[in-house]
Amino acid sequence: MKKLSARRRHPLAAVVVLLLALAATGGLYAAFAPADKAQADVTAQSLAIKEGQKLYTVGCASCHGTGGQGTSDGPSLVGVGSAAVDFQVGTGRMPAQQPGAQVPEKPVVYSQAEIDQLAAYVASLGAGPITPTEKQYSPEGADIAKGGELFRNNCAQCHNFTGEGGALTEGKYAPSLEGVSPKHLYEAMQTGPQNMPSFPDTTMPEQEKRDIIAYVKTVNSEETPTPGGFALGGLGPVSEGLFGWIFGLGSLIAVAVWVAAHTAKAKKS
Repeated sequence: MKKLSARRRHPLAAVVVLLLALAATGGLYAAFAPADKAQADVTAQSLAIKEGQKLYTVGCASCHGTGGQGTSDGPSLVGVGSAAVDFQVGTGRMPAQQPGAQVPEKPVVYSQAEIDQLAAYVASLGAGPITPTEKQYSPEGADIAKGGELFRNNCAQCHNFTGEGGALTEGKYAPSLEGVSPKHLYEAMQTGPQNMPSFPDTTMPEQEKRDIIAYVKTVNSEETPTPGGFALGGLGPVSEGLFGWIFGLGSLIAVAVWVAAHTAKAKKS
């Protein structure tokens, strides 16, 4: 008993007890808190998938199949990922109004919460591109000059060098990029909607996508000056040359005809 009492009065006894208490508290927290949070995340995700399936059954299954396997009226959605759903539904392209060579952008039918639920359900059908975070698509601090170079090399042949869009074959077209949100620009590059090729991170890294977004937002900004004069819609040298021929040369011809007519009248008089 005397030895035990001596140990209890040891100067380090209080430190040892404190360390044991901290270790026990940390162990209990590690054992229970993360599990509760993980369980809550799983429950929320399961609920989103369940609600998304209900929305899918009503608005999408008639074309894409009851399990997203696709039909003659719509492609398979297995493996397209949540980013494709967020883009197509978030821009109003889906649900499609009617079949055609290309589905146009139109007013959005679903709320963002419903879009997230649809995306969660489609993502559960097979792994695919994930909806990006704001950090991934934000143009803040991106290299606009580098983005312009990337855009001209990879996008301008369809979208025009300022993103004004252009015609393709068989009734298809590259839509204008003016007013498109950075999030949807990023998702379009990720997923390659309709006639557009996809640019995954293995082909075009995240930083390069942000550079392109910064360039597109800059050239379409009303605050961006046009040192060459009128922008003429940003359609490039073809439209500017046509403008010169029709209005410039046309004006010269009109003046020449007027001078000739008045010269003839003067000679007769």
